[in-house]
Amino acid sequence: MKPPLIGVTTSRRGGWRSYLMHRLALWRVGARSVRLTPGDALPKEPLQGLVIGGGDDIGAEIYGGQVLPDVRIDPDRDALELGLLRAALPLQLPVLGICRGSQMINVALGGTLHTDIYEVYVQAPKMRTVLPRKQVAIVHDSKLDRILRCNPCQVNALHHQSVDKLGDGLRVAAQDESGIVQAVESESAPFLLGVQWHPELLVWKKPQQRLFAALTEASKNARAPLEAALA
Repeated sequence: MKPPLIGVTTSRRGGWRSYLMHRLALWRVGARSVRLTPGDALPKEPLQGLVIGGGDDIGAEIYGGQVLPDVRIDPDRDALELGLLRAALPLQLPVLGICRGSQMINVALGGTLHTDIYEVYVQAPKMRTVLPRKQVAIVHDSKLDRILRCNPCQVNALHHQSVDKLGDGLRVAAQDESGIVQAVESESAPFLLGVQWHPELLVWKKPQQRLFAALTEASKNARAPLEAALA
């Protein structure tokens, strides 16, 4: 049996760096990966899982948020990811959202975002680091808790947006010390999970790599692989 094929969404501009880190993380746990970018043809082979990756902000008009000046967005990528999620979610295809990807899962399910967390959480320290310097508390006995097996966990932080109103069927799985949502997960789907940090950059942290192992294992058992024609 072939290892599961997992699609990884990235930006067209510079997204290859992000993709290489995801490719490595997935390869280490026995999965194959393919990069998915706006404007490119989707693979002919059906996908057994998805990583909705990090990158540009999500367009505020999608979730009724405040449009901020000088914020880089990618409407074509927004459309690609919304299309993939709207095809994948009814099939209960395993999905891991990372940073922007976690937010996109929430938006696809009818949730909203804080366009700028520092306007809402005014006491939150302005932290931007690829190193695991942020502490997050994982909800006890959540799916994320059972995967990571570290609580609290030290993670990195590269975002200025976060989940506000939860999407349908989602629950909070982790928060930081300021109360900012750091992870969400489905209440019913076998594997639908979003984290606000970047586990693909924490290559030496076993708990973070277990996220990719869990996605891979769930993808092996995907009930209905995602056909390219559905996206």
